[in-house]
Amino acid sequence: MEPTAGVLYVVACAAPPAAGLHNLVSLAQNAGWTVHVVTTPMGERFVNVPDLERLTGDQVRSTYRMPGEPKGLPPADAVIVAPATFNTINKWATGIADTFAVGLLCEVMGFGVPILAVPMLKTALARHSAFARSVEALRDMGVQVMFDPDAPSDARMPSWEQVMEELQAVVGGRQAQE
Repeated sequence: MEPTAGVLYVVACAAPPAAGLHNLVSLAQNAGWTVHVVTTPMGERFVNVPDLERLTGDQVRSTYRMPGEPKGLPPADAVIVAPATFNTINKWATGIADTFAVGLLCEVMGFGVPILAVPMLKTALARHSAFARSVEALRDMGVQVMFDPDAPSDARMPSWEQVMEELQAVVGGRQAQE
């Protein structure tokens, strides 16, 4: 299938579901997306970088490029942040762009790109007041956050198929507004 849906950034953080990120990439590609993977520095340790690079035909990025290096990412049409950790959600919501991944998320928000965030964190961290404030702030900024605080911690991460369904709803909703 030729890509028709556009460019999708998939941003992964350091949480166990990142080990299955290749499944999300394949689903997105089957839906017509050209996928580019970005990880947080710790998130890179949770993914299979060679497998993802083979699937996407592009490098997995986790650091800022150096001056003089060419820009490597085309503009995004949509972004999935999954799994999104406590640290990333809180830094992103407050604009602390100390990693390439969070800096990229802050920037694409400024372009009005549809973003779906899928937090995955321990129950104790989900109860932290900073997390609740950050989720609300991201939602206020237009980010779709796919998180059920009442779900048991082992059931908080939706399937990759559910994530793709939600992305379609987010992107479809944006297109209907235009």
